[in-house]
Amino acid sequence: MAVTIKDVAKRANVSPSTVSRVITDSNKISEKTKRKVRQVMEEMGYHINFNARVLVQKSTQTIGIVMKHSASHSLHNPFFPEVLRGISAFCHEKDYSISLTTGNSEKSIFNEVVKMVQGRRVDGVIVLYSKKDDKVVPYLIKQNIPFAVIGKPLSETNKIMYVDNDNVQASKEATEFLIKLGHQRISFIGDDPEFQVIQDRINGYQEALKLHELEVTEDYIKSFEYGTANGKQVVEELLSLPEKPTAMIISADVNALVVMKELSKRDIYVPKDMSIISFNNTIISQLSTPPMTSIDTQTYQLGYEASKCVIELIGDPEMFKRSVIIPTVIENRETTAIYKGNGKYN
Repeated sequence: MAVTIKDVAKRANVSPSTVSRVITDSNKISEKTKRKVRQVMEEMGYHINFNARVLVQKSTQTIGIVMKHSASHSLHNPFFPEVLRGISAFCHEKDYSISLTTGNSEKSIFNEVVKMVQGRRVDGVIVLYSKKDDKVVPYLIKQNIPFAVIGKPLSETNKIMYVDNDNVQASKEATEFLIKLGHQRISFIGDDPEFQVIQDRINGYQEALKLHELEVTEDYIKSFEYGTANGKQVVEELLSLPEKPTAMIISADVNALVVMKELSKRDIYVPKDMSIISFNNTIISQLSTPPMTSIDTQTYQLGYEASKCVIELIGDPEMFKRSVIIPTVIENRETTAIYKGNGKYN
């Protein structure tokens, strides 16, 4: 026979209403009482009836996650499982579940978001990107549903809770890191330039070059979609330039691995012949050969803070819409080296 709230209340020596308030994490109940009741619930094997809760509270206890691309495509990039791990961690603390969009196109993803919201399938939403001409964020604002964005919004920032790195500063620091090693011909390789994070990183890269009175060469700025064969074309274009770059900043560890593979095919070795610094510091950067110098964007923390933001908004929809900036740090490994000029490295 299933354990009921009354059974838990009797064992914990509290009223059934106190157990109900513990389940909803009411601030009217002390932390001591919450711990006591939760321990009894665990010992007795009590499981919350979420369907009943939805009917009573009109709450789904679910957060919708809007992916940058389709789930199958995005989850191949180690950045997304890590950010989802951070989101899930805080959701678990607050007894929330998550629901991922699974559309295979921008249009189908938007349609899924509409179904989530109109069908009252979620209490709030986390958007894992910021993109020019995106339809999702304006729709969420119009629907007045609690949501948070991972990335810097392009407009209406006073209406949007967001979590991000300072990507301009992070890219600037990465460029200066290479300049201090003696590099002057530095390439930037992004993925999808439609996303704000890439524009910010290009801006930071260019700021650093100008600050050090180095030429900003448009031919050094390339992009290719995450993990695709287009990396081969980008490498060929850069190596065919009259003045080839001696170092590269690459916007994702996975793409850096693609570039390193293409360079190796041409007997160009990292860091002996080319220095590389990547972004995100995923497990790939640590396990590559050689291990990558990478900018740690604290991906888990991005997800954790975004989850915290949206659940706080659910609790208080009128709260001040704040931004949370997560610091970055350069993890110096083995893909960067001092450049002495004339094609010679240390």
